[in-house]
Amino acid sequence: MKTNAFCAADILIPKKAFEKWAVVACDQFTSDRTYWEECERIVGESPSSLRLILPEIYLSDNNDKKIEEINKNMSSYLESGIFRELKDTMIYIERKQKNGQIRHGLLLAVDLEKYDYKKGAKTPIRATEETVPERLPPRVYIRSGAVLELPHIMLLIDDPKNTVMGALGVKKETFEKLYDFELMQGGGHIAGYSLTNEEISRTCDRLDALATGDAPLLFAVGDGNHSLAAAKECYLKNPTSLNRYALCEVVNIHDPSLTFEPIYRVLFGIGPETLLCELQDFFGTLECKDGQTFSMLYSGREQKISLRPLSTLPVGTLQRFIDSLCRKHPEIKVDYVHEIDTVVRLSKEKDTVGFIFEGMKKDELFPAVINDGALVRKTFSMGEGCDKRYYIEARRIG
Repeated sequence: MKTNAFCAADILIPKKAFEKWAVVACDQFTSDRTYWEECERIVGESPSSLRLILPEIYLSDNNDKKIEEINKNMSSYLESGIFRELKDTMIYIERKQKNGQIRHGLLLAVDLEKYDYKKGAKTPIRATEETVPERLPPRVYIRSGAVLELPHIMLLIDDPKNTVMGALGVKKETFEKLYDFELMQGGGHIAGYSLTNEEISRTCDRLDALATGDAPLLFAVGDGNHSLAAAKECYLKNPTSLNRYALCEVVNIHDPSLTFEPIYRVLFGIGPETLLCELQDFFGTLECKDGQTFSMLYSGREQKISLRPLSTLPVGTLQRFIDSLCRKHPEIKVDYVHEIDTVVRLSKEKDTVGFIFEGMKKDELFPAVINDGALVRKTFSMGEGCDKRYYIEARRIG
């Protein structure tokens, strides 16, 4: 089935100094200011994608000056000629992760008219997790005035026979190598190859062959759901030919390197005693027989609790409680953390509690999205924070 959900794109990459150019996705290390301070130290005065993004740790109620500076930097970088433009192409990517395994990806453009982030959507491109409307305005604001997009969105395909990435991997030496370098701060190694026109055509056929059924799900959003949703909103507000598309990296959910990690929760502004009372009131008991098990971390302690299931996945049960709690106590803040070490460290602070729990298995994702629609937000993460997508490529959108 031909989906018309994706295409080649005019892609920009820096001409040199990739090591200082590439930085990790802006929605990572949102409680670790030292990580981003180290990025600043490494980059120094060199051209870098760090100057074209707004790390979410720095988000505030008034981001006008920061966004204005980002937009100026985009225009300046375009005018100064630091980019090389690759016309009408796709890029095959091999990323060596922190654990030494190689993740295989394909950078292409997706058609936002074929994407819907609402629960129950039947489009070829769908959200895997609930989209939170209040999280969209800052992202829409940043993108709406930008002349460039830098993608950290990763889409998943269900390709058990590895027809797409497998075919590209064996032919990579016949493609032009665009970059090959070490990523900063433990991000591993990455290499990118520009596909030939003939291979782009074959790849499109292989991708479309994965779309089966009356309402096929071809691409499930693995990372960057809110960024893709913001791109869609910007297109709806300003439906130009450039805005209609968004750069994304496609990864096979069956890639052996791809692991699904839980996204843990840390609550700020509530003491453990108060939180335990709230949990008791909400669930009726903290020792439910055959319940879902959680570890509560606070003040250097760990306490096991077992809660009555409100969702198939433990994260869904916990999120329902957290949403109710935050409506009742809006002063409470929640962070979504990928690393257990970070949860342990943060939970030692006063009036801070962390939750650790079992995550979702990756082969449960496509059936869940097809049958039940989008899952609760921040259900899973594809690997650790340092293994997330780094900003390397860009595309004109204005």
